Amino acid sequence: MFKHGHRAAAFAVLVGLIPTAGYAQDIEILMALPAPTLTFSSAFIAEDAGFYKKEGLKVSHRILVGVASPNAVIAGSADFTIGTGPVFLRAAAAGQRMLAIANLIDKPLVELVLRKDVADAAGITDATPLAERAKALKGKTIAIQGVGSIVHAWERFVASRGGLDIEKDVRIAPMDPPPMLASMETKAIDGFATSLPFTTEAVVKGKAIMLASGASAAPELLPFAYGLIYTRSDMCTKAREKCERVVRALATANRFILEKPDEALELLKKRFDKMDQQVLAAAWKTVAAAHAKDIRVTVPGLDHSQEVSLAAKLLDPKDTLKSFDGLYSNEFVR
Repeated sequence: MFKHGHRAAAFAVLVGLIPTAGYAQDIEILMALPAPTLTFSSAFIAEDAGFYKKEGLKVSHRILVGVASPNAVIAGSADFTIGTGPVFLRAAAAGQRMLAIANLIDKPLVELVLRKDVADAAGITDATPLAERAKALKGKTIAIQGVGSIVHAWERFVASRGGLDIEKDVRIAPMDPPPMLASMETKAIDGFATSLPFTTEAVVKGKAIMLASGASAAPELLPFAYGLIYTRSDMCTKAREKCERVVRALATANRFILEKPDEALELLKKRFDKMDQQVLAAAWKTVAAAHAKDIRVTVPGLDHSQEVSLAAKLLDPKDTLKSFDGLYSNEFVR
């Protein structure tokens, strides 16, 4: 019996050393997300499919609109956020350096739609080039989600392509995505910029035309750092396991989206249960395809992100980052 007892103890120790045997205690994480849109599908699926749990994580998602999410990370009230390169790099240029540890989406999933009667009056057709389309924004009011956010940057980027004075020629109306369509229908606004599926809904219902979709309107911006996972500069030194587990969980969610998009959509339907299911399915085709197969952070992706901020005049040319050294690490991507 003494021998058997030692064997049992040895087996218990061996099982304890196997990573897939589970974790003794979950690590609690607060993840700040800038919007409740399909851009953050990997995070939603990591939670709903149990990928966080498998990595021994207890993650709380908190919606903090636009730049409030990275600000929460900087302040220490959130551990991680998922955000875009332009916002991340502008923070670095302002002296608020953080660390990006993966990039989940390598195409910009932000769009600008224009009310159909406004587009018709401007003579816009499917064949109208972006520069001509953008001129229709002059004197118009466009709703955006979050001043200083990627949505704001995209609105200004598109206006710049039309040669407009982006400070004076276009009025903005900050609001959350859900009421944007209703505001457009009452003609309180002329269009709006945000992420899918809200832009898709306006087009599918025939209320608006797609003025400029980031995923297709500007191929010169690809690849793009649109889904950066980032945290405080010292997080992965002080709490390395948090970074390792978060990246593994979200990488698994990304693979699930790419390999099983239909199953992923079924999970997401619960999150977007008030959205027309045809609209959601149409938006998902674009969103799923934008998720990166290789989630490493790249210099070209960061370069293109900075170009958007410069064109949108949200970054002064004198503050342009000459190097991204120390702002990202791919050591947690396996």
